[in-house]
Amino acid sequence: MKSWIVGGALLVSLLGAGTGIADERPNLVLVFIDDMGWGDFSCFGNPAVQTENVDRLAAEGIRFEQFYVNSPICSPSRVAISTGQYPQRWRITSFLNHRKNNIDRGMAQWLDPTAPMLARFLQDAGYATGHFGKWHMGGQRDVGEAPLITEYGFDKSLTNFEGLGPRVLALKDAYDGQPPKKHTLGSDQLGRGEITWQDRSRVTESFTTAAIEFIKLAVADDRPFYVNLWPDDVHSPYFPPAARRGDQAKRTLYHGVLDTADEQLGVLFDFIRGSDRLRDNTLILVCSDNGPEQGAGSAGKLRGYKTHLFEGGIRSPLVAWGPGLMDPRQAGLVNSQSVFSAVDLVPSLLAIAGVEATGVAGAQVEFDGEPLSEVLTGRSTASREQAIFFRRPPDRDAFYGVDDLPDLAMREGKWKLLCEYDGTDVLLYDLEADAEESRDLAAEHPGIVTRMTNALLAWHQSMPPDNGPTYRATRR
Repeated sequence: MKSWIVGGALLVSLLGAGTGIADERPNLVLVFIDDMGWGDFSCFGNPAVQTENVDRLAAEGIRFEQFYVNSPICSPSRVAISTGQYPQRWRITSFLNHRKNNIDRGMAQWLDPTAPMLARFLQDAGYATGHFGKWHMGGQRDVGEAPLITEYGFDKSLTNFEGLGPRVLALKDAYDGQPPKKHTLGSDQLGRGEITWQDRSRVTESFTTAAIEFIKLAVADDRPFYVNLWPDDVHSPYFPPAARRGDQAKRTLYHGVLDTADEQLGVLFDFIRGSDRLRDNTLILVCSDNGPEQGAGSAGKLRGYKTHLFEGGIRSPLVAWGPGLMDPRQAGLVNSQSVFSAVDLVPSLLAIAGVEATGVAGAQVEFDGEPLSEVLTGRSTASREQAIFFRRPPDRDAFYGVDDLPDLAMREGKWKLLCEYDGTDVLLYDLEADAEESRDLAAEHPGIVTRMTNALLAWHQSMPPDNGPTYRATRR
């Protein structure tokens, strides 16, 4: 694994001499939306919902069309964007469930708190760090002894039923004359944090309000801040406000939730935009943790859904906004060239913040991600140098009507290769010409197939194993 070093020298070149804020460290906000498809924002082509607040960010910032998350399912995707490393290194390769099911799938019960957390690096450098929203890296179902979120480098947290510490638990109101039902998955029995009950249609509002209050305190203390805002209401079950339930079909309810979430997130965006100090020195990133649930969100032109290694499961919309940190000539840019992934965000954000990533005894941390700060700030349309590798969740060999999903995948340049654990059943796509993955070119390019298959299998074998090869057979 190549070691990617980030440091403070890049910060000066990013801010430039004319911004007037070269002596201030930039604020960072990561909005990570649950189960939203590549094509769900209206700025990515959704005609059914106007996500006007995210669209405004895109119009003033940059929209990236070839950004990937590192897993097609929530928990490992969250590990990758938090650590800058493949989630397989930490034995979290599917959603964290109850204790026995985690063991059956060959997974850890929670993310090891010694993992190289972006939040901890920033906290150690003096940043105020807050997590508001879904966690799902430990502390769910019957796993009540997982570390608290604050043990991973956060000063403050407010989460939902997928984490420990203070949390907001949802009440599902179907507007059918019946009392709202609780949505907890056992979280209300775990203790270890104050619980606030909230209508599910207003849970994102609770997280946004808490994030704004946290930012106000950081500003009062004259500290830069890093905020995770990770809403979960776009994940099923879908309970939008009464006025947005329409015919109550699954997709209608999903669109109602998405529209509401955009509106509630917009309060934070407007708060930052309305402050000269924050607007000129804050970078906001908005993306999704994996592809959409079938019948709800949309991957646009892309093939597949959540849990699939096809593009629809792993390619995410990404919007970056930061008027004072970006090349102003690039406002509204649609970057369709740069190929990079969530693991690259950690070293990139550290470079933008001018923070070194040091671990035990001052040793340099090795990331799977690469620093691409100039890409995020509109000064380059480069791509990461190394290929991006993927392994399916161990419990998702068959899903959404596909009886045998590919086990492994790799993106290198314009090429995408998928195969089984042993390298058989190879599929090869030219994504520049065929983003829809509709024409298999494996038979036409045997040399490319051999080289990429060997590299993909070598990566797979270098990672700690899970029970993917045997899990399905034992469950039959």
